[in-house]
Amino acid sequence: MTAAAPPAAPSLTGVFIRLKLSLMRNGLRQSRGRAVGWCVGVTLAMLYALANGAGLVALRNNHYAPAVSVTVAVVLSLGWAVVPLFFFGGDDTLDPTRLAMLPLRPRPLLTALLTSSLIGVGPVFTVLLGAGAVTAVTHGPAAVVVAVLAVALLLALCVALSRAVAAANTRLLTSRRGRDLAVFSGIFIAVGAQLVNLALNSLTGTEGLHRATSAASVLRWIPPATAVDAVRSTGRGAYGLAAVQLLLTVAALALVVSWWHRSLFRLMVSPDASTIVAAPEESKARGPAAGRPRPRLGLRLPGGRTGTVMERQFRYMGRDPRAKAALATGLAVGLLLPLVAVVQHGTVYQCLWAAGLLGVQMYNQFGMDGAAFWTVMATIADRRDAELELRGRALAIAVIAVPYVTVVTTGAAVLLGRLDALAETLGLSFAFVGALLATGGFASVRYPYAVPRDNPFANAAPGQSGLVLLNVFGGTLTGVALCLPVLAPVVALHLTGHHGLLWLVLPVGAIYGAAIAAASLRLAAPRLLDRLPEILATVRG
Repeated sequence: MTAAAPPAAPSLTGVFIRLKLSLMRNGLRQSRGRAVGWCVGVTLAMLYALANGAGLVALRNNHYAPAVSVTVAVVLSLGWAVVPLFFFGGDDTLDPTRLAMLPLRPRPLLTALLTSSLIGVGPVFTVLLGAGAVTAVTHGPAAVVVAVLAVALLLALCVALSRAVAAANTRLLTSRRGRDLAVFSGIFIAVGAQLVNLALNSLTGTEGLHRATSAASVLRWIPPATAVDAVRSTGRGAYGLAAVQLLLTVAALALVVSWWHRSLFRLMVSPDASTIVAAPEESKARGPAAGRPRPRLGLRLPGGRTGTVMERQFRYMGRDPRAKAALATGLAVGLLLPLVAVVQHGTVYQCLWAAGLLGVQMYNQFGMDGAAFWTVMATIADRRDAELELRGRALAIAVIAVPYVTVVTTGAAVLLGRLDALAETLGLSFAFVGALLATGGFASVRYPYAVPRDNPFANAAPGQSGLVLLNVFGGTLTGVALCLPVLAPVVALHLTGHHGLLWLVLPVGAIYGAAIAAASLRLAAPRLLDRLPEILATVRG
């Protein structure tokens, strides 16, 4: 009598598809605002993809259509590779360590993850753009067949590349050092986007398009652009070249899947070294210094509660990834935009961006505290404590913003040869910073919102995006309106030709900005005292 064969293990693919759908469905069930935001986002993304796909189709028979098609394929693959590094916490299925305790083998897990990854907005977006790219270069029945295969290879390679990059960097992205690196990588991305913008501007005109065509002659050999260019090769009758390009794409897909498989295997069988080694080394490194009171930052801070609040805010800026990301982005973009103005021979008034980007750091002050806001709440007993709390937070931003705006504006004025406009630009900048501190303090008290702790790039909890827009855009417009008492005389002096009096804008703007910020914080203090429980309930998430 022979033993009965063991029952076959259920397929993981169906389980992971149901898991992906359940995660999406349960995420939308958390709040009506989140569901509405998701629907709006999906609708806009689909409209954007359809518009770009239609634009690509309209390029059929155009001389530059092959160059545009392969460029779209390369940009899509680059986006799939980079985006998970910055929005790692947005998709729970990206972290395979969550499955390390389950009896799963890497190969079936890889198949299941790849299949479930094809569900979502991103794959649909990729298919629409890919279809437009191949349609632009498809000529003949044979090319149609290759075009279908090319879109499938494009999608598979993009998804596999995204998963492979995420799996290879899982340990790094789940650590504090990894989040810090991601923060500074985001700054380089922001700077790079501006450089790309300058490059695109230089491509306008016949010579620029010729340079783009030359670059595409190299891009067409980079997978998955090889698959898209194989469609063009088939349409021209170069079947051998098309076969080589398709084989090159398949080889790249195989290499990426193999890399992903090795990363999954390592994650499933090896412990997290960062949690084993770091603890004893860290305690050893601290040694006898552990437990001692930390010295102050070495800055000449005011005494009393104001200085204590400022010191705490400076420590947040240096340690908290979200505060560090917001401040670093404001500093980097605030410097970059005036530099763009210098390169493009723009106006010195573009330096107001630096003031605006640093002034908006005042918005949602308590959201950064999260659940720890209860410690602040416990120390505020009266209106005076509330006013000092708001004043310390505003001064921490002003200490950085005022000298930074001064240096950036002065440098831009010198490079642009507009030293005559330096005083009025600085005066307007100081008034703008003061107005944003004033409106930011009020908005922090009246319209706070929670900030997710697991994603340094998410600026609000799900369903609270409307409050972010209300704070930033509504507060900025209100800040501009508050600057009218300084802006209107500047315009009048220019119109009446009294340019010799424009230097008065500097002291007037500085005094007005400081006065309006102090008055607003004083008026907002009673509201903060009354709304402490509501703010804690909101920001603790």
